[in-house]
Amino acid sequence: QVQLVESGGGLVQPGGSLTLSCAASGFTFSSFLMMWVRQAPGKGLEWVSTINTGGNVAWYVGSVKGRFTISRDNAKNTLYLEMNSLKPEDTAVYYCAKGTINGPRGQGTQVTVSS
Repeated sequence: QVQLVESGGGLVQPGGSLTLSCAASGFTFSSFLMMWVRQAPGKGLEWVSTINTGGNVAWYVGSVKGRFTISRDNAKNTLYLEMNSLKPEDTAVYYCAKGTINGPRGQGTQVTVSS
């Protein structure tokens, strides 16, 4: 079955950086769009970024454009999200998702941006 395991979250000061990873298994990773979504405390799920199957085209929500970079390694079945210049409003649980925003997700990894 589909399994997605996120890691790399933590507590970081404003302006800091983190890189999230998502290890995928149970499906042909290289055949699917992959995305990152997040859920801030008390808010709904928000789409953050999507990457195409080849890893050469990406899309971002406006609030993270220029600060976050999504990438994938199809040989390692792993999705990444490099986050720079983090802001308190980036605080959320981050999930990787297969195919669509409502697709299978992992358990999430907590990112807290606070001084």
